[in-house]
Amino acid sequence: MSEVPVVIGVGDVKNRDVNNAKEPATLMLEAIEIALKDASSKSLSDLKSSIDSIDVVKTWTWPYPDLPGLLSEKLGVQDTIKWKHYSEHGGNQPGKLFDQAAKRIAKGESKVAVITGGEALASLSACAAAKKLPPPGWTKPSSAVDSVFTPTGRDLGNNLGAIHKIGAPIHVYPLYENAFRAHRGQSLKANNEESAKLYAEFSAIASTQDYAWSQGQRHDSNTIGTVSARNRMICTPYPLLMNAFNTVNLAGAVILTSVSYAKHLGITESQWIYPLGGAGTSDASEFWRRPNFYTSPSIERSLRSALDVSETKAADLDLIDIYSCFPIVPKLAATALGLPVVGGSRPLTLLGGLTSFGGAGNNYSMHALTEMTRQLRSGKGKKGLVLCNGGVLSYQHVVVLGTAPRSAEYPVENILPEVLSDTVVPELAKLAQGQCIVETYTVEFNRDGSPLRGHIVGRLKIDGKRFLANHGDER
Repeated sequence: MSEVPVVIGVGDVKNRDVNNAKEPATLMLEAIEIALKDASSKSLSDLKSSIDSIDVVKTWTWPYPDLPGLLSEKLGVQDTIKWKHYSEHGGNQPGKLFDQAAKRIAKGESKVAVITGGEALASLSACAAAKKLPPPGWTKPSSAVDSVFTPTGRDLGNNLGAIHKIGAPIHVYPLYENAFRAHRGQSLKANNEESAKLYAEFSAIASTQDYAWSQGQRHDSNTIGTVSARNRMICTPYPLLMNAFNTVNLAGAVILTSVSYAKHLGITESQWIYPLGGAGTSDASEFWRRPNFYTSPSIERSLRSALDVSETKAADLDLIDIYSCFPIVPKLAATALGLPVVGGSRPLTLLGGLTSFGGAGNNYSMHALTEMTRQLRSGKGKKGLVLCNGGVLSYQHVVVLGTAPRSAEYPVENILPEVLSDTVVPELAKLAQGQCIVETYTVEFNRDGSPLRGHIVGRLKIDGKRFLANHGDER
């Protein structure tokens, strides 16, 4: 008979003093120590010495030679660790690592598992501005660091997107927003109002969140939806306040064990929250090789499969947090769940989204898992869902948690493929010429508010083949 996995401890850290430049590993260790204490074991030392699994979400801030190994040494468990893993980049990773840790516990492969992640981009940015790179006292990096990482600065590679200078998150998410708007027959004005209202709802939630980077600050829909000197247009239709804010110092940690070992450690049942199941998959990494830009098959399949394996219906969900680097992600997820985008009885976030709570690199949804645990413990609901999104609407992982155990063993098989391969995708045109239909578009803007470049995805009328293009004149 398999073990029953439970969450026993969670911890979050926010270092608002950017000049007190704590590195990501330090913030993660602080979060783990908080999670260990949160578990309320009758013996903290026994709990800590039982850690045999460490998963770390890849950090944007600093290139470590062996971050899981460093953390295990700092915790004093380097000799007993059976599993240590450093993830790939992607906002899906907290959910994926959480689900995988629960599966290892269910199979009896792990006693106590730690998953953690964190960023210190705010402190690193302050050090870079003061010409103090590397920051004093930080772990020696595995490669030289002479600048601060940003998703918009990544090399686009050598492909069709790079030829047209498109592929960063600020480009691709707007493509989906514009296509989703057109698919629903929504006007530009109505679309802007919807996005602004959604993010105003998120901002209100973040303003009350202890670990939100913008705690105590709140933006209304008019401020969010109006382009201004402090809210410049990035790529249509998203001004700055509809883009993720990544310059934060945040870390989080979750500790899982089995019901039997939790009892052995003397951890009371009031601390237990049950992982009920998870699922995840990916769409094509090259966005132009996807079926359309008004749906996300990976979001739809991940949600449906996670609900199925966790024996849950969408109507059973009391609490939800959907990764929200841009408004289109919660919009697509809400639509897939049959929920209203704005004004619903169940908010689409517990944290407040990556603009208001803070986009903690790949690790945002770790904070959703910690907050979900706290809210379920406090009686605010019986079941909750966390959707973790990564890439450019590329990678998804969904997990469901609850206050009561499953009726059957934890599902340990991966029911979805790593990448979906059964979607019908238009053929690409080698040379696009002739009449066409625009599938979607966005306009990228300079910092001074002037348009920089138009991006178009279209289909040729003659054969239906897809192409990418840029604007053809300066007007």
